[in-house]
Amino acid sequence: MQDQFIDYLKEKSDKKTSFVEEIASVLDIGYDAAYRRINGKTNISLEEGVILAKHYKISLNKLFEVGSKTTILTDLSPPIHNQEGLEIWLKQSFESVFPLTKLKNSSIIYSAKDIPLFHTLKDSWLSRYKIYVWLKDVDTNMTKEKITFDDFAKSIPKSLLESAFKLGEVYKDINITEIWNNTTINGSLQQVLYYYEAGMLSKELALLICNDIEDVINHVEEQAIKQSLIGSKNKSSYQLYINDIHTMSNTIMVKTPTQKVFFTPFTVISYFKIEHQPTCELMFEFFQKQMSISKLLVNAGEKDRTLFFNRMHQKIKKLRTRIEIDHEVFDFE
Repeated sequence: MQDQFIDYLKEKSDKKTSFVEEIASVLDIGYDAAYRRINGKTNISLEEGVILAKHYKISLNKLFEVGSKTTILTDLSPPIHNQEGLEIWLKQSFESVFPLTKLKNSSIIYSAKDIPLFHTLKDSWLSRYKIYVWLKDVDTNMTKEKITFDDFAKSIPKSLLESAFKLGEVYKDINITEIWNNTTINGSLQQVLYYYEAGMLSKELALLICNDIEDVINHVEEQAIKQSLIGSKNKSSYQLYINDIHTMSNTIMVKTPTQKVFFTPFTVISYFKIEHQPTCELMFEFFQKQMSISKLLVNAGEKDRTLFFNRMHQKIKKLRTRIEIDHEVFDFE
């Protein structure tokens, strides 16, 4: 295992200097001591491995996974417990996504169990409501105090909204492929119904949120037909696949010319980040298989496209009717 790790470091090393001298300098040890580590006569300690990983800017996966086919390490997104934590999460997400806008041929594949995040992060009631729902799930004080959305919407920090809108805007400049099914919209509708019935969301604002969800669906349909992201500075492409077989997972695959990374849900909007390339390749292959048995909406024909989006609009209509006129029995089917 150590031999494989050393071979990997050699690939990353500065070819202008002796590799032995380079290792000696990085670890602050003598030439002979470095030579013994390179040749496997002395084991590299965990502390030394971490120092080397930091110097050569490699993932710790490369340190611990060499020779392993079943064990990987993941990064966990910043914990979110309150508004401050959510704002940090939004800012760090922006910092992760922004570099992709500068890379040619970078793209995102989104398995959409729910309406993808970036469709909702704009100046709307829906965006504010999503922030409210997220915080209700993670902030125990909000749950205890039974804060209504109507009251919350009046006091959302401007900086939190700006961070959300900024993240939503940056996605416009990346090529995006989404995989939806007939239930992708259900989670957002169910959230509106839940808090409305619980008395935490007024009738007036619930109906305005329904209007915003309908705007999102119309926007998605328009982009799917044009195969491009509206308002993109990079003229980024947009492809929408409809899958009638699998349940989606909200897993996001980021693909660049040099590597693949994917993010999979952990709790609420927290996620695991996986950079282990063999695992990323498996996930990418799975997405490719999903798309192969899905309909690319622009090629599906006007009838299939119209039927799909009409189902979305009918669900919104049913929710709007439920809010306007109380019914004892209600579902989205």
